Amino acid sequence: MNPLNHVAIIMDGNGRWGLKNKESRNEGHKAGLKTVEKVIKETINQKIKYLTLFAFSTENWNRPKKEINYLFNLLESYLSNKIESFNKKNIKLNIIGTKNFSKKLNKLLNLSEKKTAHNTILQINLALNYGSKFEIINAIKKINKNNDKINEKNLSKYLETKNIPDPELLIRTGNTKRLSNFLLWQLAYAEIFFEKKLWPDFNEKDYVKIIKKFKKIKRNFGKI
Repeated sequence: MNPLNHVAIIMDGNGRWGLKNKESRNEGHKAGLKTVEKVIKETINQKIKYLTLFAFSTENWNRPKKEINYLFNLLESYLSNKIESFNKKNIKLNIIGTKNFSKKLNKLLNLSEKKTAHNTILQINLALNYGSKFEIINAIKKINKNNDKINEKNLSKYLETKNIPDPELLIRTGNTKRLSNFLLWQLAYAEIFFEKKLWPDFNEKDYVKIIKKFKKIKRNFGKI
């Protein structure tokens, strides 16, 4: 049975689900939060220590302004209501990506990280305004600035996921088969599962089914 410490998820399909079921992309984003709750709960049940969720990419700024504003308002509301619950459940929140948002949201993100910093049951890495290519280039710039040698160890040290084990498992919902500039370095040897269901339709049974399949995979890492 393969050990599983870190699951990364590309939560794709909210907008399409909203248009299909509610005639509104925003309603899909709202429904997607319920799936987030289910996955967090099951991650704890499975005793998985790290969960990285791709919430907003650097490319998502190209979406309509109204949708972007709705997403950030939804995030503000979610964190405001859930941060105390995270504390009670011993969940740590960690933001990866550039905090280039409103002063209000930046303050809330910083406060959420500070309040949950010492929690240990689960670390949720929320990827916001995140792009892997930018992250890698930025890490190389830091290596050069500090006159360090360019090698795998040093590059990993300057990534935003430093001190976090690489994901063993990536799940992408929404029937789309690409990485979308997400954790390109960290996912080098991850097992990848593309799920047909849109994110709001994804449930605990789907999640557990994928975990069980992962644990039975023969992982060679280049060996026979």
